[in-house]
This record gives sequence, structure tokens and C-alpha cells, in this order.
Amino acid sequence: MDIVDRFRNLYGKSCRLYRAPGRINLIGEHTDYNDGFVMPAAINFYCWVAIAATQGRTVEVYSSNLNESRTFDLDRPQPKNDWSDYVQGVAVMLQRSGHLLHGAKMLISSEVPIGSGLSSSAALEVATGLAMLDAQNARGECNQLALACQRAENEFVGARCGIMDQFAACNGKAGHLMMLDCRSLEYRFLHVPEDLRLVICNSMVKHAIAGGEYNVRRSQCEEGVRLLSHARPGISALRDLTPQDFEQLRELLPPEIRKRCRHVISENQRVHAAATALERRDLKSFGELMAESHASLRYDYEVSCRELDLLVDLANQREGVYGARMTGGGFGGCTINAVSADAVPEFQERMASEYQRQTGIIPEIYVSTASEGAGRWEAPA
Repeated sequence: MDIVDRFRNLYGKSCRLYRAPGRINLIGEHTDYNDGFVMPAAINFYCWVAIAATQGRTVEVYSSNLNESRTFDLDRPQPKNDWSDYVQGVAVMLQRSGHLLHGAKMLISSEVPIGSGLSSSAALEVATGLAMLDAQNARGECNQLALACQRAENEFVGARCGIMDQFAACNGKAGHLMMLDCRSLEYRFLHVPEDLRLVICNSMVKHAIAGGEYNVRRSQCEEGVRLLSHARPGISALRDLTPQDFEQLRELLPPEIRKRCRHVISENQRVHAAATALERRDLKSFGELMAESHASLRYDYEVSCRELDLLVDLANQREGVYGARMTGGGFGGCTINAVSADAVPEFQERMASEYQRQTGIIPEIYVSTASEGAGRWEAPA
């Protein structure tokens, strides 16, 4: 039964249908909340939202993945400390930004693996935000929707994420990576070479970033900026410092803060270098930068884990692999692998068997295309 039929059976109404994608990030990790640079792509795993507007101020939402319903009042928002906070938080932020919302009935069905580092939360936020706006015949500018969804996660859910995930879900373009400046929100698209495949390896180790180590890392970066600003007045984020600046100022920082700052500052440089390599079709250099990024995340930012490191090590032993690294917030989730098209079948088979042999865990391995961002879905005629 498709989502439209399920909606009709559940609520006895017709509906509009919307979707927003998950995302991968090829390079530029934990830089977005430091006003830095990232290189994500939307993927062909979507969160789907069916919606019908109703009278009044009550929103009823059903998750087909969890087989759970929640109801909330638009006039009296109250966090429930579960998945529905992402939906309710978006409604709160849209109203604060001036949109008049009305009641609705919603059904959510997501293909994006939860807790995998593929941004299932942003896909849910953007899909529900777009649905709530369009169901009221209100039009929100795409970047403003992304910002409202980010605020929902920061202020209502409690995860201090940057803008990358929501922005990629809104603005993804099929066949392209996005080079995004997270301060100005200026971006450009980089074509994915025809013979390159983006292969996602899911470690099956779940992560939950809200209120945990992710927020700690952000606080450590802010402390680094505070300390360094005494020597460099006017800086507002680690993005404002070059590697040369860091080498001159590093002794001002405690050892742990120093490592966090070194990752962010060097990672921004890697994003620029990776964009140049991709434009030149220099996939060898692109892959080397991915390797440097993973090492920095593992040793300086300390957000990897044994399973992610194993997946990267195994990938680097395979023919036809240009580069591999963890993707997403870390502490579990997925790796992203840049693989030659003709090497993909053997890569999938060998990665799955060797990872299972060494961990006892059966991984999920997806070959994804760079896909379109969020929008209303019209069933093909």
C-alpha cells in the first residue's frame, strides 16, 4: 500500500504528498557550525510526508515507521522528547518567522536510515516544514525554510547542528555535489563524474547526537574562538583562521581544544582543495583528501569509532576505491566511499563479508546517486 492509500485509510481524506532527502557529505565534517565549508549531496533516500489541512489549531501526525501517533496544539507547544519534536519544532519556528499555520493531519514514512549519519532528522524537518507551508498555500523561500528547520533542531530538540543538513535537503541537485559556504549560504554545484559511484556503508552502530558529544564538540570550538580572539580580535568563528594562523597561535589553547580547532581549520582547507581536485577530475587527490579528513576526525576531533575505522580501512584495501571516510556527526553511522563504477559489485560483496567476519555485524551497503532536493511529489500519470 502506498503512502497516499495509507493516508486515506487512516484519516478518510485525500492528501498532498511531499518528500525531502537524506544527505551524504563527501568532505567538510563538523565545519558547518563553525561557519565553514562543506561538500554534501542529497541522496535518493527520502522522507515522505502526506498532509491534509484541517480547521482549528491541532496537528495530528502518524509515523508509519514507528507505528505511533502524536498530537500537538500549535498554540501550546510542548516537547515530548521523541521523534515528534522534530515536527512540532518546525511548526514552532515557522510560526515565529511569521507564517500562520492551521491544523493538519499528517502521515510520515521515511526511507532514510535513522541514526545512521545520513540526516534522517533534517529530511523529516524539511519535508514536514514544506508540507505544512504548502498545505496552507503559504510559500516559504527555500533557504528560510532550511534556517527554520535548523532552529527547530537547535532550540526545540536540543541538538546544536549547523545548517548543512537542512540546506542540502532543500537545495540538492541531481548528479551534483554542493560546495557550500555555511556563513554566507552561497553555493555552487560540482558535477559527479559519470564513472564515479557514491557508496554508503552503514556500520549499523546507532548514534544519538542531541545533548551528547556533538554538543560538547561545538562548545569546545566556541571556547577555542574565545581564547584565540584575545590574540586576533574580530574573529567570530574558526573559519576566520588559516592553518598558518593556527600554527602561530596554537600554544594559546589547552591540548584538547587545540586538537578540535586544528581539525576544523584544516578541514576547511581540505574542502577547497577537494573542490579543485573534482573540477580537474583528479580523483586520486580527491580520495587522498578524504583520507586526511577521516584521520583528522579520528585523532583530532575524536568522533569516529572502531566500526567506522574498520570500514574505512577495509575500503582502502579494495581496488577501484578512490577514497573513504566517515560521514555525518560520527560516533557510529556510515562511511562514504568514492568508488569506480566497475568496481562497485565486488566492493559491496567484499566489504559486507569482511566487516561481518570481523565484527559479527551485517552492514547495509547502498549505492546512491546525488539526487534532487525537497519538493511536492505528483504521482506519474
